[in-house]
Amino acid sequence: MSLSEFSIIEKYFMRRATTRRDVSLGIGDDAAILDVPDGLQLVTTTDTLIEDIHFPAETNPGAIGYKSLAVNLSDLAAMGAEPAWVTLSLSLPDAREDWLDAFSNDFLDLCEKSGVQLVGGDTVSGPLVITVQVMGFVPAGKALRRDAAKPGDRIFVTGTLGDAALALRLRKEQETALSGYTELLRRLEYPEPHVSYGIALRDIANAVIDISDGLAADLGHILARSGVGATIHIDQIPVSHALQVCCNQLGLTQIDGRVPELVLAGGDDYELCFTVPEDRIENLQALERFALAVTEIGVIEPMEGLRCVAADGEPVALQRFGYQHFSE
Repeated sequence: MSLSEFSIIEKYFMRRATTRRDVSLGIGDDAAILDVPDGLQLVTTTDTLIEDIHFPAETNPGAIGYKSLAVNLSDLAAMGAEPAWVTLSLSLPDAREDWLDAFSNDFLDLCEKSGVQLVGGDTVSGPLVITVQVMGFVPAGKALRRDAAKPGDRIFVTGTLGDAALALRLRKEQETALSGYTELLRRLEYPEPHVSYGIALRDIANAVIDISDGLAADLGHILARSGVGATIHIDQIPVSHALQVCCNQLGLTQIDGRVPELVLAGGDDYELCFTVPEDRIENLQALERFALAVTEIGVIEPMEGLRCVAADGEPVALQRFGYQHFSE
C-alpha cells in the first residue's frame, strides 16, 4: 500500500517529536501556535536543498536529512541565536519507505541534539526538494550581524576550510579511494553547526557570518554591509590533515592556485567567520572551553575590498570568490 501525505507525516515525522513548552500547538492543524518569550526577539532563516544542485543524487538520505537542518542551524549560530522551532517542506518523486526512514532519523536526531521541535511543514509529490525553516531566539538587541565590522578588528574563522569542496570535487572525479577522502566526505555531508559558540560570541564579536558559499564570498558580505575592507593571509587559513593528505596524493601544494581556491572559494564549510576588536581578544581566548579551533587570518581595514596575500606578502588573485546561483 502506498503512503499518503498524512501517513508520511505521522509515520516518519511525529514519532520522535521533541516537546517544548513554548509550542502551544504543533503538527496536526492548519498552522502552529508558538509563544515568543518576553524580552527575546525571533530570528528566522530558510534554506532550500535541491537534488543535483546542493547534493548529488546518490547522497545518503540520512545525510540529506541532517544537512538540511544543519545549514539552517549554522545561520542561527551566525546570529548568536538559540534555535527553537523548525518547519520542513518535502517534495518527493516517490514515497520510498527506506529513504524516508533514513532521512527522518538523521533529521530528528539533530532536532533532539539541538533542542528543536518540528512544528509543521508540507509534503508534496515532485522533484526532490527540501525546504527547511528554523526559528530561534536572541535577547533583544543582542543579535550578531554582518554590518558591524570596524577597521582594526581581527578576522577569525572556526575549524578548517576546504574539506567539503575537495570532497565534492573528488566525488565528481571518482577519486574516492584516496586516503583522507572519508573524513572529507563527512565534512561535506555532516557539517557541525556551532550554535553554542555563536551564542558565546554575542558580547565579543562585532560581525559574524557562516561560511556557506566560500570564505572570500561570505567575508565579502561582511565587508560590503559594513563599508570596510580587509587583508587576509592565505597561509594562515586553517586546513585539515585530511585535506593536506589528499592534496599531496593529487600532486597539489598550498601554493598551487587550485588549493587557495578550495579554501577561499570552495563553499559548504559551515564554519563561522567573525571579527573581534583588539580590546576583546582576551575575551575570545576565554572561550577555550568549547574545544573549537579558532584561527586569526587577517584584519579589517578602512579601504574597501578584499585583499589576499601569500606568506611572502605577494598578492594572490582569485579566479572566483565563491558559489553563486544563476551565474555561469
